[in-house]
Amino acid sequence: MRTIKLGNSDLQVPVIAVGCMRITRLNRSEAENFVQTALDLGANFFDHADIYGAGECERIFADAIQMQSSVREKIFIQSKCGIRPGIGYDFSKTHILEAVDGSLRRLKTDYLDVLLLHRPDALVEPEEVAEAFDILQSSGKVRNFGVSNQNPMQIQLLRKFVKQPVIANQLNLSIINASMISQGIYVNRLHDSALTRDVSILDFCRLNDITIQPWGPFQYGLSEGVFLDNAKFPQLNAKLDEIAAKYEVSNTTITMAWLLRHPAKMQPVTGTMNAERLKDCVKAADVHITREEWYEIYKAAGNVMP
Repeated sequence: MRTIKLGNSDLQVPVIAVGCMRITRLNRSEAENFVQTALDLGANFFDHADIYGAGECERIFADAIQMQSSVREKIFIQSKCGIRPGIGYDFSKTHILEAVDGSLRRLKTDYLDVLLLHRPDALVEPEEVAEAFDILQSSGKVRNFGVSNQNPMQIQLLRKFVKQPVIANQLNLSIINASMISQGIYVNRLHDSALTRDVSILDFCRLNDITIQPWGPFQYGLSEGVFLDNAKFPQLNAKLDEIAAKYEVSNTTITMAWLLRHPAKMQPVTGTMNAERLKDCVKAADVHITREEWYEIYKAAGNVMP
Protein backbone atom coordinates (compact mmCIF):
# COMPACT_ATOMS: atom_id res chain seq x y z
CA MET A 1 0.00 0.00 0.00
CA ARG A 2 1.34 3.42 -0.93
CA THR A 3 1.83 5.68 2.09
CA ILE A 4 1.78 9.39 2.86
CA LYS A 5 2.97 11.51 5.75
CA LEU A 6 0.02 12.44 7.96
CA GLY A 7 0.16 16.20 8.32
CA ASN A 8 3.44 17.33 9.82
CA SER A 9 3.62 14.35 12.17
CA ASP A 10 6.10 11.50 12.08
CA LEU A 11 3.38 9.07 10.97
CA GLN A 12 3.81 7.42 7.59
CA VAL A 13 0.35 6.00 6.95
CA PRO A 14 -1.57 4.19 4.17
CA VAL A 15 -3.09 6.56 1.64
CA ILE A 16 -6.46 4.86 2.23
CA ALA A 17 -8.00 4.83 5.73
CA VAL A 18 -10.45 2.11 6.74
CA GLY A 19 -13.61 3.55 8.24
CA CYS A 20 -15.22 1.34 10.89
CA MET A 21 -18.49 3.20 11.45
CA ARG A 22 -20.62 0.35 10.09
CA ILE A 23 -18.79 -2.63 11.57
CA THR A 24 -21.79 -3.35 13.83
CA ARG A 25 -23.52 -4.68 10.71
CA LEU A 26 -21.16 -7.65 10.68
CA ASN A 27 -21.22 -10.75 12.85
CA ARG A 28 -18.00 -11.78 14.56
CA SER A 29 -16.80 -14.03 11.73
CA GLU A 30 -17.53 -11.36 9.11
CA ALA A 31 -15.82 -8.68 11.19
CA GLU A 32 -12.72 -10.85 11.59
CA ASN A 33 -12.62 -11.51 7.85
CA PHE A 34 -13.03 -7.82 7.03
CA VAL A 35 -10.28 -6.68 9.38
CA GLN A 36 -7.92 -9.43 8.21
CA THR A 37 -8.57 -8.46 4.59
CA ALA A 38 -7.65 -4.87 5.40
CA LEU A 39 -4.42 -5.98 7.06
CA ASP A 40 -3.55 -8.25 4.15
CA LEU A 41 -3.99 -5.27 1.82
CA GLY A 42 -1.69 -3.10 3.91
CA ALA A 43 -4.66 -0.94 4.91
CA ASN A 44 -3.75 -0.79 8.59
CA PHE A 45 -5.07 2.70 9.42
CA PHE A 46 -8.47 2.34 11.10
CA ASP A 47 -10.84 5.24 11.70
CA HIS A 48 -13.26 5.19 14.65
CA ALA A 49 -15.39 7.51 16.79
CA ASP A 50 -16.81 7.08 20.25
CA ILE A 51 -20.37 7.54 18.93
CA TYR A 52 -20.16 4.92 16.18
CA GLY A 53 -22.63 2.28 17.31
CA ALA A 54 -22.69 4.04 20.69
CA GLY A 55 -19.16 2.71 21.26
CA GLU A 56 -19.92 -0.79 20.04
CA CYS A 57 -17.92 -0.33 16.83
CA GLU A 58 -14.70 0.12 18.78
CA ARG A 59 -15.46 -2.93 20.91
CA ILE A 60 -16.29 -5.15 17.93
CA PHE A 61 -13.14 -4.02 16.13
CA ALA A 62 -10.91 -4.83 19.10
CA ASP A 63 -12.38 -8.33 19.31
CA ALA A 64 -12.18 -8.87 15.56
CA ILE A 65 -8.52 -7.93 15.34
CA GLN A 66 -7.77 -9.82 18.58
CA MET A 67 -6.10 -6.81 20.08
CA GLN A 68 -2.85 -7.40 21.90
CA SER A 69 0.51 -5.63 21.96
CA SER A 70 1.93 -7.59 19.01
CA VAL A 71 -1.07 -6.56 16.91
CA ARG A 72 -1.30 -2.99 18.19
CA GLU A 73 2.22 -2.06 17.14
CA LYS A 74 1.42 -2.96 13.53
CA ILE A 75 -1.65 -0.75 13.12
CA PHE A 76 -2.76 2.87 13.36
CA ILE A 77 -5.90 3.73 15.30
CA GLN A 78 -7.68 7.05 14.98
CA SER A 79 -10.79 7.89 16.96
CA LYS A 80 -12.97 10.94 17.42
CA CYS A 81 -14.86 12.53 20.30
CA GLY A 82 -17.04 15.55 20.96
CA ILE A 83 -20.52 14.56 19.77
CA ARG A 84 -23.05 13.91 22.51
CA PRO A 85 -26.19 12.39 20.96
CA GLY A 86 -29.36 14.11 22.05
CA ILE A 87 -27.40 17.03 23.48
CA GLY A 88 -25.07 18.48 20.86
CA TYR A 89 -21.31 18.89 21.03
CA ASP A 90 -18.91 18.95 23.94
CA PHE A 91 -15.24 19.93 23.73
CA SER A 92 -14.91 20.47 27.46
CA LYS A 93 -11.81 19.15 29.17
CA THR A 94 -13.85 16.72 31.26
CA HIS A 95 -15.70 15.25 28.30
CA ILE A 96 -12.62 14.87 26.09
CA LEU A 97 -10.71 13.04 28.83
CA GLU A 98 -13.64 10.78 29.69
CA ALA A 99 -14.33 10.04 26.02
CA VAL A 100 -10.74 9.04 25.32
CA ASP A 101 -10.64 6.75 28.35
CA GLY A 102 -13.83 5.10 27.09
CA SER A 103 -12.40 4.57 23.62
CA LEU A 104 -9.18 3.11 25.01
CA ARG A 105 -11.13 0.62 27.13
CA ARG A 106 -13.30 -0.48 24.22
CA LEU A 107 -10.36 -0.69 21.81
CA LYS A 108 -8.25 -2.57 24.38
CA THR A 109 -5.28 -0.32 23.83
CA ASP A 110 -3.19 2.10 25.88
CA TYR A 111 -3.05 4.84 23.26
CA LEU A 112 -4.57 6.37 20.13
CA ASP A 113 -2.30 7.30 17.26
CA VAL A 114 -4.66 10.16 16.40
CA LEU A 115 -7.58 11.84 18.17
CA LEU A 116 -9.91 14.11 16.20
CA LEU A 117 -12.40 16.59 17.62
CA HIS A 118 -15.66 15.44 16.04
CA ARG A 119 -17.28 18.44 14.30
CA PRO A 120 -17.21 21.98 15.76
CA ASP A 121 -18.56 22.77 19.22
CA ALA A 122 -20.25 26.21 19.28
CA LEU A 123 -19.40 26.47 22.98
CA VAL A 124 -15.77 25.45 22.62
CA GLU A 125 -13.35 26.94 25.12
CA PRO A 126 -9.99 26.36 23.44
CA GLU A 127 -8.17 26.78 26.74
CA GLU A 128 -9.93 23.63 28.00
CA VAL A 129 -9.13 21.75 24.82
CA ALA A 130 -5.47 22.71 25.28
CA GLU A 131 -5.48 21.41 28.86
CA ALA A 132 -7.08 18.12 27.76
CA PHE A 133 -4.60 17.66 24.92
CA ASP A 134 -1.65 18.32 27.22
CA ILE A 135 -2.87 15.71 29.68
CA LEU A 136 -3.54 13.15 26.94
CA GLN A 137 -0.14 13.71 25.32
CA SER A 138 1.89 13.71 28.53
CA SER A 139 0.14 10.54 29.73
CA GLY A 140 0.83 8.83 26.42
CA LYS A 141 -2.85 8.19 25.78
CA VAL A 142 -2.90 10.20 22.52
CA ARG A 143 0.07 10.79 20.26
CA ASN A 144 -1.37 13.13 17.62
CA PHE A 145 -4.36 15.43 17.28
CA GLY A 146 -6.68 16.76 14.62
CA VAL A 147 -10.21 17.94 13.87
CA SER A 148 -13.14 17.15 11.64
CA ASN A 149 -15.43 19.43 9.61
CA GLN A 150 -13.73 22.59 10.83
CA ASN A 151 -13.01 25.73 8.83
CA PRO A 152 -9.75 27.72 8.92
CA MET A 153 -10.84 30.22 11.58
CA GLN A 154 -12.02 27.47 13.92
CA ILE A 155 -8.68 25.73 13.52
CA GLN A 156 -6.79 28.99 14.04
CA LEU A 157 -8.74 29.61 17.24
CA LEU A 158 -7.67 26.21 18.55
CA ARG A 159 -4.09 26.78 17.49
CA LYS A 160 -3.93 30.00 19.53
CA PHE A 161 -4.10 27.85 22.67
CA VAL A 162 -3.27 24.27 21.66
CA LYS A 163 0.46 23.64 21.31
CA GLN A 164 0.12 20.27 19.54
CA PRO A 165 -0.03 20.46 15.72
CA VAL A 166 -3.37 19.87 14.04
CA ILE A 167 -2.35 17.13 11.61
CA ALA A 168 -5.67 16.14 10.02
CA ASN A 169 -9.08 17.54 9.16
CA GLN A 170 -11.78 15.02 8.24
CA LEU A 171 -14.11 16.66 5.70
CA ASN A 172 -17.08 15.57 3.59
CA LEU A 173 -15.76 15.39 0.03
CA SER A 174 -16.74 13.41 -3.04
CA ILE A 175 -17.12 13.93 -6.79
CA ILE A 176 -20.72 14.99 -6.19
CA ASN A 177 -19.96 17.03 -3.08
CA ALA A 178 -16.90 18.96 -4.23
CA SER A 179 -17.76 22.52 -3.20
CA MET A 180 -14.36 23.06 -1.57
CA ILE A 181 -12.83 22.44 -5.00
CA SER A 182 -15.47 24.27 -7.06
CA GLN A 183 -15.23 27.52 -5.10
CA GLY A 184 -11.58 27.74 -6.06
CA ILE A 185 -12.35 27.21 -9.74
CA TYR A 186 -15.17 29.78 -9.70
CA VAL A 187 -13.29 32.42 -7.72
CA ASN A 188 -14.35 36.00 -8.58
CA ARG A 189 -17.43 34.84 -10.52
CA LEU A 190 -21.10 35.68 -9.98
CA HIS A 191 -22.09 32.04 -9.67
CA ASP A 192 -23.31 29.94 -6.75
CA SER A 193 -20.24 27.71 -7.11
CA ALA A 194 -18.07 30.71 -6.19
CA LEU A 195 -19.59 30.81 -2.72
CA THR A 196 -17.04 29.69 -0.16
CA ARG A 197 -18.95 27.74 2.47
CA ASP A 198 -15.82 26.63 4.29
CA VAL A 199 -13.52 29.68 4.03
CA SER A 200 -11.12 28.04 1.57
CA ILE A 201 -10.41 25.08 3.82
CA LEU A 202 -8.72 23.13 1.02
CA ASP A 203 -6.04 25.76 0.46
CA PHE A 204 -5.70 26.39 4.20
CA CYS A 205 -4.98 22.73 4.91
CA ARG A 206 -2.42 22.58 2.12
CA LEU A 207 -0.69 25.72 3.38
CA ASN A 208 -0.55 24.40 6.94
CA ASP A 209 0.41 20.77 6.30
CA ILE A 210 -2.95 19.43 7.50
CA THR A 211 -3.99 16.20 5.79
CA ILE A 212 -7.57 16.25 4.52
CA GLN A 213 -9.36 12.97 5.16
CA PRO A 214 -12.39 12.88 2.83
CA TRP A 215 -15.35 11.03 4.36
CA GLY A 216 -18.37 9.91 2.36
CA PRO A 217 -16.33 9.54 -0.87
CA PHE A 218 -19.17 7.64 -2.57
CA GLN A 219 -22.22 9.40 -1.19
CA TYR A 220 -24.35 12.29 -2.33
CA GLY A 221 -26.29 14.53 0.02
CA LEU A 222 -26.13 13.84 3.74
CA SER A 223 -27.73 10.41 3.81
CA GLU A 224 -29.44 9.89 0.44
CA GLY A 225 -27.14 7.07 -0.63
CA VAL A 226 -24.27 6.45 -3.05
CA PHE A 227 -23.95 7.85 -6.55
CA LEU A 228 -22.18 4.83 -8.03
CA ASP A 229 -24.49 2.81 -10.33
CA ASN A 230 -27.28 5.21 -9.37
CA ALA A 231 -29.79 6.07 -12.11
CA LYS A 232 -29.87 9.66 -10.84
CA PHE A 233 -26.33 10.18 -12.15
CA PRO A 234 -26.19 8.58 -15.63
CA GLN A 235 -23.55 10.87 -17.13
CA LEU A 236 -21.18 10.53 -14.18
CA ASN A 237 -21.50 6.76 -14.03
CA ALA A 238 -20.99 6.43 -17.77
CA LYS A 239 -17.75 8.41 -17.51
CA LEU A 240 -16.56 6.47 -14.45
CA ASP A 241 -17.28 3.17 -16.23
CA GLU A 242 -15.46 4.35 -19.34
CA ILE A 243 -12.31 5.30 -17.45
CA ALA A 244 -12.53 2.20 -15.25
CA ALA A 245 -12.54 0.03 -18.37
CA LYS A 246 -9.40 1.77 -19.63
CA TYR A 247 -7.51 0.97 -16.40
CA GLU A 248 -9.17 -2.45 -16.04
CA VAL A 249 -10.49 -1.65 -12.57
CA SER A 250 -13.93 -1.00 -11.06
CA ASN A 251 -15.79 2.30 -10.88
CA THR A 252 -15.17 2.17 -7.13
CA THR A 253 -11.43 2.27 -7.78
CA ILE A 254 -11.71 5.21 -10.18
CA THR A 255 -13.86 7.15 -7.72
CA MET A 256 -11.16 6.84 -5.08
CA ALA A 257 -8.45 7.53 -7.64
CA TRP A 258 -10.19 10.83 -8.47
CA LEU A 259 -9.67 12.00 -4.88
CA LEU A 260 -6.11 10.71 -4.74
CA ARG A 261 -5.25 12.51 -8.00
CA HIS A 262 -5.65 15.87 -6.25
CA PRO A 263 -2.22 17.23 -5.25
CA ALA A 264 -3.39 17.95 -1.68
CA LYS A 265 -2.28 14.38 -0.82
CA MET A 266 -5.53 13.42 0.85
CA GLN A 267 -6.28 10.25 2.81
CA PRO A 268 -9.84 9.15 1.91
CA VAL A 269 -11.79 7.20 4.52
CA THR A 270 -13.70 4.18 3.22
CA GLY A 271 -17.11 3.32 4.60
CA THR A 272 -17.69 -0.11 3.13
CA MET A 273 -17.89 -3.28 5.17
CA ASN A 274 -17.63 -5.41 2.04
CA ALA A 275 -14.17 -6.99 1.82
CA GLU A 276 -14.23 -7.15 -1.99
CA ARG A 277 -15.19 -3.51 -2.30
CA LEU A 278 -12.45 -2.60 0.15
CA LYS A 279 -10.01 -4.30 -2.22
CA ASP A 280 -11.31 -2.09 -5.03
CA CYS A 281 -10.80 1.00 -2.85
CA VAL A 282 -7.21 0.03 -2.07
CA LYS A 283 -6.40 -0.53 -5.76
CA ALA A 284 -6.85 3.22 -6.24
CA ALA A 285 -3.50 3.76 -4.51
CA ASP A 286 -1.84 2.45 -7.66
CA VAL A 287 -4.04 4.19 -10.26
CA HIS A 288 -2.98 7.66 -11.40
CA ILE A 289 -5.62 9.11 -13.71
CA THR A 290 -4.64 11.90 -16.07
CA ARG A 291 -5.44 15.57 -15.67
CA GLU A 292 -7.85 15.28 -18.59
CA GLU A 293 -9.65 12.35 -17.00
CA TRP A 294 -9.92 14.14 -13.66
CA TYR A 295 -11.67 17.10 -15.29
CA GLU A 296 -13.87 14.85 -17.40
CA ILE A 297 -15.15 13.16 -14.23
CA TYR A 298 -15.57 16.53 -12.52
CA LYS A 299 -17.70 17.86 -15.38
CA ALA A 300 -19.68 14.63 -15.71
CA ALA A 301 -20.85 15.19 -12.15
CA GLY A 302 -22.64 18.34 -13.34
CA ASN A 303 -19.91 20.86 -12.62
CA VAL A 304 -19.80 23.48 -15.38
CA MET A 305 -16.46 25.14 -16.04
CA PRO A 306 -16.49 28.97 -15.94
